[in-house]
Amino acid sequence: MTTDFHLIQTPGELAAQIERWRSAPWLAVDTEFVREETYYANLCLIQVSDGGMPVCVDTLSLDPAPLFAFLFEPRAVKVFHSAGQDLELFVQRGGDCPHPLFDTQVAAALLGHGEQLGYAALVERRLGVAVDKSLSRTDWSRRPLSDAALTYAADDVRHLAVIYPALREELVARGRLAWLEAECERLGDARRYRIDPAGAWRGVRGLSRLAPEAQRLAARLASWREEEAIRRNRPRRWILDDTAICQLAARRPDTLAALAQIEGLSARRIGRSGEALLALLHEPVDDAAPLVTEGRESAAQKQKTQLLLEALRNRALQEQVAPTLVATRSDIERLVREGPAAEIPLLNGWRRQLLGEELLAKL
Repeated sequence: MTTDFHLIQTPGELAAQIERWRSAPWLAVDTEFVREETYYANLCLIQVSDGGMPVCVDTLSLDPAPLFAFLFEPRAVKVFHSAGQDLELFVQRGGDCPHPLFDTQVAAALLGHGEQLGYAALVERRLGVAVDKSLSRTDWSRRPLSDAALTYAADDVRHLAVIYPALREELVARGRLAWLEAECERLGDARRYRIDPAGAWRGVRGLSRLAPEAQRLAARLASWREEEAIRRNRPRRWILDDTAICQLAARRPDTLAALAQIEGLSARRIGRSGEALLALLHEPVDDAAPLVTEGRESAAQKQKTQLLLEALRNRALQEQVAPTLVATRSDIERLVREGPAAEIPLLNGWRRQLLGEELLAKL
């Protein structure tokens, strides 16, 4: 059977292919992985295209380290769509991000194609091709993979290789390529994807509704959860979900029986970790300053936030750029609270020129 992709399963094939790619000015890249039952993603395939036949590198059959090293070299632009999860995987497995980057989702947002445009929607909009989603739930760790699954995976970079040059040309025509490069430089900072259990509280939903001392307890629990998830290589939610973290921090139970009243805290989890959780909850809290203050705006601050959000929407519509790429609601709320001292993207680079100065004048 003739295929329209090349499957690489040996180190020699990979080395030869890397040599062929060395003169390419850009490479479209995607990955397939599974992580439903693990903390770390299990990398199964890396797909690459230089505009010719796509290549699928079977990372379960060979060590992908040489490909990582090659993609970390700055010689070619690496084209991804919505690169965040891919970059997290590269940092966890290889210690760095491919660079320089071109993220087609960011490019689409800068060209007015909507916020967080998905890959399938981008392909249909730009190429008129409907992506077959029937294979999106493939178990990529199963071997052998069918030709249909490999074709589906290869199509991701096949289409990106067509879309990328056109998006780049449009960015150049509108004077926004530098904006894209600045965004991708920030996106490709490997520090964003390195694990920091001490900062795990930033991902806990509902933290802002807690009292300051309870926020600190929740942060302590989130750090413990992260370390436990890493140690056991299991999803965070399998250890403790956000609802349980917030309830534990707010109610501060002091017995195993009281732990059983916490929503989402199973008897198995109490048996395995109950004493550790009680100890964490009853260690002294040295700093009672709030970690998060969102949602505590005064009436005047809320009014100012709405005024600035309206200005943001109007400018984004005028400039045909996705509003949330310029600033999020959280950014605007911080600007209202902290003024020019706010450490937010809106007050730097192209965003400041586009809108930041205007909003500062409205404070």
